[in-house]
Amino acid sequence: MSPEARQRIFEQLKIDEGVVYEIYLDHLGLPTFGVGHLVLESDPEHGKPVGTPVSNQRTADAFESDLDTAINECEILYNDEWDTFPEEVQEILVNMLFNVGRPRLTKFIKMNEALRTGDWKTAAVEGRDSLWHKQVGNRAERLMTRLEAV
Repeated sequence: MSPEARQRIFEQLKIDEGVVYEIYLDHLGLPTFGVGHLVLESDPEHGKPVGTPVSNQRTADAFESDLDTAINECEILYNDEWDTFPEEVQEILVNMLFNVGRPRLTKFIKMNEALRTGDWKTAAVEGRDSLWHKQVGNRAERLMTRLEAV
């Protein structure tokens, strides 16, 4: 994925996920910072209290690592097709994976079938026909509108 695409995803996710430059508890009560980065035992922030500031650089580094993981998860899910997807489709899917994770994205069976055949319009229709679309609302609709325009 190009550096420009990575930057576009970062800008999108800062809007969709938010970006917080301190440790906070997510909706599950887990310590988190940056663009939804769950604090891991291997992180220097592990064990620090809620409210501990996190630098812009550390937030960017954690995001880059999380983005690499999300791209890798998409590569695993879509196998050989991933590299054939237009960059716009890849950006949309990485955004979705950040939101729902690979286990849930795997369950978008009809959408994934359409993606694998390059039928972006049908994939968008199927993405809209999901609980995710109802729950996420504007973000989901924006992503599906982009997908059908590819």
